[in-house]
Amino acid sequence: MKVDLKNVQCSICLPKVAIVILNWNGLRDTIECLISLREITYRDYDVFLVDNASQGNDADVLARMFGDCVRLIRNNRNLGFTGGNNVGISDAIANMPDYVLLLSNDVVVDPSFLSELIEAAESDPKAGMAGPKIYYYDQTKRIFSAGARINFWTGNTTSIGAREFDKGQFDSIADVDYISGCAMLVKVEVIRKIGLLNENYFAYREDAEWCVKAKRLGYKILYVPKARVWHKAPIEPRKTGRLPLYYMTRNRFLFAKRNSTNLQFLCSLACFLFTDFIVVNCSLLFLRRDMMLLREFYRAIRDGLHIALREQ
Repeated sequence: MKVDLKNVQCSICLPKVAIVILNWNGLRDTIECLISLREITYRDYDVFLVDNASQGNDADVLARMFGDCVRLIRNNRNLGFTGGNNVGISDAIANMPDYVLLLSNDVVVDPSFLSELIEAAESDPKAGMAGPKIYYYDQTKRIFSAGARINFWTGNTTSIGAREFDKGQFDSIADVDYISGCAMLVKVEVIRKIGLLNENYFAYREDAEWCVKAKRLGYKILYVPKARVWHKAPIEPRKTGRLPLYYMTRNRFLFAKRNSTNLQFLCSLACFLFTDFIVVNCSLLFLRRDMMLLREFYRAIRDGLHIALREQ
């Protein structure tokens, strides 16, 4: 039975949500994200704000501005996206929520986004996770992700609708392979079964693996188009920086080894060699002329294969 949360009475007990936000040297973005959360229509939620050992005084500023409405957790070192969020998730679960929402600090939300996510998740008993339609922050009608697909034979993960302008072509709820970790609603019962994020990833592909684990237990991963957020991601891939390039490349191998068959893993290596390897080399050598990034790319390949081949 579909549950219309927009029309329920205040006296009805709604699912409790713990929103986990990770800050690392992103004070201005985090402030804008938290301000947007103040306007949401869903009311039964708590915010767990994790500062991942920012270099400046981010944590002190955030405590002064939002200390009365968030639980601030200060890590003593940068634990990455995975480790930092795991600290927040663990603290949040201790407060017995029904759902945990991972929300990147560089995201701005629509007021009804959480109500829409909860309504979709509560309406389907098989739903384990739910994610919104994500737009680019700088082009507010251009899609960053409408869910995502995984091809285990090539090792590629593809955001559905990426860079397309929204013309209503992705306006139906869908069961997808995975949803972006920048806005991911997860039932606590699922987390108890699949565990926390794998900290070997540090950042990137950990969200895909989390979804794969949930799907293999029979849960649906729902893309919910009426839930909308805007993400401060670069539209052009060529603007990808050193750390994203390193971890996206390295973790491709780790993800494929952990989640594919041996034959699929070997096929994904062949696909990488004859597609991405050539494309990235040409881009960094001839278009960007960036030898530092090229060295980082080779280091990521070396480290990724080393880590992946140690996986059992």
